[in-house]
Formats: sequence, structure tokens, C-alpha cells
Amino acid sequence: MHSAVFLIEFGAIILGLGLLGRVAGRLKFSPIPLYLLAGLAFGNGGLLPLGASEEFVAIGAEIGVILLLLMLGLEYTASDLVSNLKTQYPAGLVDFGLNAVPGAVAALLMGWGPVAAVVLAGVTWISSSGVIAKVMGDLGRLGNRETPVILSILVLEDLAMAVYLPIVTALLAGVSFAAGSLTLAIALGVAGAVLFVAVLYGRVISRFVSSDDPEKLLLVVLGLTLLVAGVAQQLQVSAAVGAFLVGIALSGEVAEGTHTLLSPLRDLFAAVFFVFFGLHTDPASIPPVILPALALALVTAGTKVATGYWAARRAGVGVKGRWRAGGTLVARGEFSIVIAGLAVTAGIEPALGPLATAYVLILVIVGPLTARYTEPLAVYLTGRRVRPRPLLAAVPSAAKSPEGVSESVPEQNQDPAGRA
Repeated sequence: MHSAVFLIEFGAIILGLGLLGRVAGRLKFSPIPLYLLAGLAFGNGGLLPLGASEEFVAIGAEIGVILLLLMLGLEYTASDLVSNLKTQYPAGLVDFGLNAVPGAVAALLMGWGPVAAVVLAGVTWISSSGVIAKVMGDLGRLGNRETPVILSILVLEDLAMAVYLPIVTALLAGVSFAAGSLTLAIALGVAGAVLFVAVLYGRVISRFVSSDDPEKLLLVVLGLTLLVAGVAQQLQVSAAVGAFLVGIALSGEVAEGTHTLLSPLRDLFAAVFFVFFGLHTDPASIPPVILPALALALVTAGTKVATGYWAARRAGVGVKGRWRAGGTLVARGEFSIVIAGLAVTAGIEPALGPLATAYVLILVIVGPLTARYTEPLAVYLTGRRVRPRPLLAAVPSAAKSPEGVSESVPEQNQDPAGRA
């Protein structure tokens, strides 16, 4: 009987997620907010709480986080990360200062303490790579001049996760300063060693994993990822970081083949992860935090726009491209939920989960809108403030001054918005 109930519940969850994904596809926005709402509907205090399948959903959610980070690592090579770290680190520092600090300050103002402040700083800091990549593809901007700047910031954020997640894990576990320092040292050492090995021997590793049989390739990569993630978690480094480093170590055809094979699994378990997070958030706890979440979303949307604008200007991109870069970076999503999920599991602050849920729901919906409309809105507003001089009809190229001195007619102002 228990088995039958489990199959019914889990089958209903998967079917519901598929239908919600279709709705999101028709409306042309990320399905993440719908998945979170589905979790709220079927969790504690929701419309129809689940029972038999909750334990399996929890395991699926953990696998979802691991696959999200693995697929993210597959997008980059070790040399890409090293190159971005050398050339774009100022943009990464600005990104951290403008977007992590508001979250930390908000947590302290609400009296949540330093550990919650570190967690909320990560929630407001990291943009959603998945949502942003989809939005840029939908808008046809992958070839734009500002796109490398956007990707560089996302790469730096992803690389920073390899340091940030072990810190958060140690803080949530309540370990001593010495033990926390040891955990961080291990994380940095492992990340550095993997990058070093991947740069020198990435092709050798990829050849070892490679297989012409998709079934064997899937089993080897998935098994290796879960094994490394488990070892990393045992060392209190973070399973997600272990999966991310496995993805970095793979390159070439192996990375492409793995991406193709694992994308459906990633999408399935990532959707389960968002549902799981919603299951552990009581819908009744969201209204009390909706105003702080809205204020925090408004502030950090502005700071992300400022980050993108500054980074694009530093790279020599025109004014329109700067606004597009800033608007594109606004969306938060999967990683904000991953970070908040660690805190919810540890039980450090009951209101943190609802606040993070409301915050992500707001910005995952607003993000695609800012990506589309920030640039035309900025051009319109600056165009109204700085109007070009009116054209003078029938004026010769030179005019006589009262004293009889020839003076040139002033050139018309260029487009105040600049060239994209």
C-alpha cells in the first residue's frame, strides 16, 4: 500500500512539473517560480501535503543540486576560469561588494545574527546562470559585445561558490574557528589542485572517461560525480563544489556528450529540488516577509544593474550595451535557493527560507523583464534629459558674425545614449 501511494504521489509531482514547464514555455519565462509555488502548495501548510514520497523527493533534491553544479562546471574549462580570474577579478570584487553587502546588512538589521548574514549575502549575491543564459538566447544577444562581460561575471560567481559554500557549510555546522579554517584550507587546496590537474592533464582525464557508448559514458560520469560529491561532503567541503570540480576537469567531446546525456536528468532533478525547497516552506510564513523581500529585491536589482554597467564600461562597451549587461544580471534563481536550502536544513533562522523564496520568486520573474527593457528605458530617460539641438533649416555652412567674421555652424549632438 505504501509503495502504491508513493508511486501515485511521485507520479503526480512529475506530471505536474511537466505541465508547469509547458505553461512557462508558452509564457516565455523561467519555470522556477512555478516549481517553487508547486512545492508551497504540497508542503506543510499547503493545499495537499505529501507524505509517502517526501523522503525520496529529499534525495532527488540533493541529486538535483549536484547535477546543477556538474553541468555548470562542464560549461567552463580550467583555462577559462584561470583567464577570467586574472582579467576580470575587479568586476568580481565590485559584484561582491554591491550585491552581497545588502543581503548581509538586511539580515543584521532584522536581528538574525552573523551566520544568517553570511547566508543572505550569498542569496543576494549570486545571479542565476541558467535563467540568464536562456534569456540571452531568447533575445538573440549571444553575439553582442556585452555578452563576454556578462559571462565573465557569472564565471567568477561560480568560481567563488567553490570557496563560499565550504565557509557556509562550516558556519552552519557550528564548528570552531580552527576547524572552519581547516575546512576552508581543504576546499581551496582541492579546488586549486583540480584546476592545476585539469589545465595540465584535462585531455588525459577526458580520454579516460570517454566512451563511444552513451550508456557507458553516462554511468561513468554520473558515478564519478556522485562519488566525488560524497567524498567532498564527508570532508565538509560541500557536495556541490565536488560536482562543480568534476565538471571543470572534463573537456572537449566528453564534456559535450555528457552535457547532452545529462541535461534531461539535470532538468528533472533540479525541478524536484525546487519543489523540495517549497515543501519545507510554510505558505503562511511568506506574507510577513514579503515587504522585506520586495525591498531587498528592489535594492539588489539596482546594484546588479550598476555592476553590469560598470563592468561593461570597463571593457569598452558602448552605453546601450552597458545597460543591457546590467539588466541581464538581475535574475536570481537556483543558487540562491541552494544557499538558502543549506540554512533551512540547519534550522538557523525560521524566516530565512520564506524570505529567500519570496525574494527569488520576485527576481526570477523581474529578471527577464529587466534584461529586455532596461536599455530602451534608460535610453528614453536619458534622451529626455539631454535633448539634441534642433536642426536649423536653410542655414549655409558658414554665417557672418555682426563683425563680419565667418563662423561655422555647430555640429549636431550625437546620440546621447551612445553606440551599442
